[in-house]
Amino acid sequence: MTPKFVGVTGLPRAGSTLLCQLLAQHPEIHCEGHSSPLCNTLLGMRRMISDDTFFLSQLDNAFDTSYAHLASAMQGFLRGWHHDCQKPTVIDKNRAWLHAIELLLHIEPEARLIVCLRDLGQIYGSIEAQHQRTILVDFIDHLADFDRFGRADMLFAKDKAIGAPLISLHAVPDLPMKVQQRLYFLRFEDLLEQPAACMSHLYAWLGLTPFQIDPQNLKMGIRESDSHYHMKYTHQQTTKISKPKRHELPPRIQAQIETAYAWFYQLYYPQKK
Repeated sequence: MTPKFVGVTGLPRAGSTLLCQLLAQHPEIHCEGHSSPLCNTLLGMRRMISDDTFFLSQLDNAFDTSYAHLASAMQGFLRGWHHDCQKPTVIDKNRAWLHAIELLLHIEPEARLIVCLRDLGQIYGSIEAQHQRTILVDFIDHLADFDRFGRADMLFAKDKAIGAPLISLHAVPDLPMKVQQRLYFLRFEDLLEQPAACMSHLYAWLGLTPFQIDPQNLKMGIRESDSHYHMKYTHQQTTKISKPKRHELPPRIQAQIETAYAWFYQLYYPQKK
């Protein structure tokens, strides 16, 4: 039996590590927890095949057959990645899944995505706090030499840690409704406030049998490697859920975020004042 495919995607520092830990509690879910290269590999396959002269020559003479070969191969690769999964549902975590949602649904029409959200100011604050704790080490994007405002500006750039997934989130209202219906948006704040209720609702959306988590007694899973991120984005797991300390931001940075990304709050935090 081929397991249902569920991707975890969204913003950084928005609870994807905690979410995967909670998903793994359910007996019908296989969730390794760490970020997967599967999405990046499929995107790389698309780029490679689009420049392959043998494939392009086949398209001229037998487009439908050749395209069907490609679709079958990519579907087989996606399913084969988790071939050893013995549970009904498999979770694959990668921040790029939202960007690749239409490609994913073309090869796996029943796939679903859980999109992690968090207040943008608190995401920046979390990253900056991590930087201050490891100030002797640079970011993977070499942002340590910037001042706080410049670093915030760079993090929100279109190809950086916060800016890249924001572009995908901004495009969600333009997606066909049948695609939007495959997305589940989960706010970090809601997950911390009502973890049991949030997970019960999410399990139901995934079509799983009811299951009640114990927020004060969680199983520890595989820890994601942090060295790749230059120790800036640690992925810690704990045995119980507790609220993180709220990050205090310089007023100028907070105002800039709320002004530049008013659309984000209108779409995903409509009650935020």
